[in-house]
Amino acid sequence: MRVSQRSAGTVFVIGGMVLTLAALAYPALIGVQKTTTDPERIIANTRYGPLTEADRDFVVKVRAAGLWEHPLGLMAMERGTTPAMKEAGTHLVVGHSRLDASCRRIAPELGITLPNQASPQQQQFVATVDGSDGKQFDTTAVNIMRVTHGQIFPAIAKIRATTRNTLVRQLADQANDTVLDHITVLEKTDLVNYDQVNFQQTSPPKMPKDQTTPPPPQPGAPVLTLLQPKGVDVDTAAPTPAASPTIASAYGSSGG
Repeated sequence: MRVSQRSAGTVFVIGGMVLTLAALAYPALIGVQKTTTDPERIIANTRYGPLTEADRDFVVKVRAAGLWEHPLGLMAMERGTTPAMKEAGTHLVVGHSRLDASCRRIAPELGITLPNQASPQQQQFVATVDGSDGKQFDTTAVNIMRVTHGQIFPAIAKIRATTRNTLVRQLADQANDTVLDHITVLEKTDLVNYDQVNFQQTSPPKMPKDQTTPPPPQPGAPVLTLLQPKGVDVDTAAPTPAASPTIASAYGSSGG
């Protein structure tokens, strides 16, 4: 079984797994299918502002992201073959530990039930990466993660622009920074296949709802905590781009 997975991974490198990975990487926001019937319908009035179906789903989806990206990050920290890959894993783990803490903090305030398991699709993401070794492990992980992260921005931006709930707005700000940080460190590995990634981001296939929805937690089950390992700490804020030499020289010559 391991040999066949390695062979499939080799095909992936040359672009032969485009459709397979595209299916794995849908839908856009962290692998969870939209479940709302009316995204703008207000389901609760809280002291932080009204909570819509879209707001609730966003919090659940951010939580669900960590349930597969956090363990994948731990794998990358341990099994990545380059310093850049291990760094990407560290950013995934730290970023999702912090996002998870935010989700667990605001969910009780908003009356939102959080899942304790990733969706079947998300679990397959992790299994696909776990079934590869060496450089192929790096390549498979980076490209799956780059597709899913690259698709997130429209959903985050829409929530940030439309929500009237201050806690959801704060989570959207944090998620935006974290996603941009993760995209940046993934690209630093030099393993992103941009042609393949761009195709998958813009042409996602439909997936069955039961594959893209995380199962509800068992009644009375404690909320799973995604921990940040002791001694592991990185800055997961959105990276600041370097100043353009042209712009910098223009400001310098103006004396201002």
